[in-house]
Amino acid sequence: MITGIKGIRLRRATAVAVTSGALLATGALTAAPAQAVTAPTIVAKGGFVMNNANAKTLYGKAADTRRSTGSTTKIMTAKVVLAQSNLNLDAKVTIQKAYSDYVVKNNASQAHLIVGDKVTVRQLLYGLMLPSGCDAAYALADKFGSGSTRAARVKSFIGKMNTAAKNLGLKNTHFDSFDGIGNGSNYSTPRDLTKIASSAMKSSTFRTIVKTKSYTAKTITKTGSTRTMNPWTNTNGLLSSYSGTIGVKTGSGPEAKYCLVFAATRNGKTVIGTVLASSSIAQREADAKKLLTYGFAKLG
Repeated sequence: MITGIKGIRLRRATAVAVTSGALLATGALTAAPAQAVTAPTIVAKGGFVMNNANAKTLYGKAADTRRSTGSTTKIMTAKVVLAQSNLNLDAKVTIQKAYSDYVVKNNASQAHLIVGDKVTVRQLLYGLMLPSGCDAAYALADKFGSGSTRAARVKSFIGKMNTAAKNLGLKNTHFDSFDGIGNGSNYSTPRDLTKIASSAMKSSTFRTIVKTKSYTAKTITKTGSTRTMNPWTNTNGLLSSYSGTIGVKTGSGPEAKYCLVFAATRNGKTVIGTVLASSSIAQREADAKKLLTYGFAKLG
């Protein structure tokens, strides 16, 4: 009888010890320091990730090396438009032949805007950020630059983009185009682009646009009728393939290769970053996913 009780007690004591050990082990795992997360390897030549709440760096690879940015330039285009005083998003802009000639000449990505149509500023911003329309970018630069000629207005608008970069304290960014089709002096860095995007994301209009997967614009034709445009689809594949993605913008080009400025929110925390000069569309997305997952792991 005594032996039986002793045996039961012994077994209970062992069970408690094993359970405590398991708890200790689990505790040790959950309390692992954030630094213990292994930094990922990415194909992109440059990468940067930060905590959007306080701009604390979470990852960097050639983060301050200047590179061609492709259409990620359009983040600044949108930021400058949205910063205009007394901005009326419903103001109408008439599409000029110069805009369509420009995209044809440069074989550029476009929103397929139709000459003579009246399109609102809001619609132009969707056309700029979702299908990456260089025609929409041209229309916005022409509308919001100052000067008596189109060339002067475009030059003035690009000047505003550079002033905005300077005001953000960016030392490695320069724009010579409104859309990323540069003339040899259009560059930024993963760190700078991330800061531009973080600043742009302060605008609720910008946030709404860049997380939209598809948008159908209704424009006014020359004769006053309504034209329903073909839907504009967001070129940012992360919106469909990475949980919590809230933006931001793709970019590509012969020099820029494949770029992506990205942001995602999970458990109330937002991670934002950039990859420049990756090797393909699929690869820039794979790089970005690795960096987002790493960023969230670092934040714990």
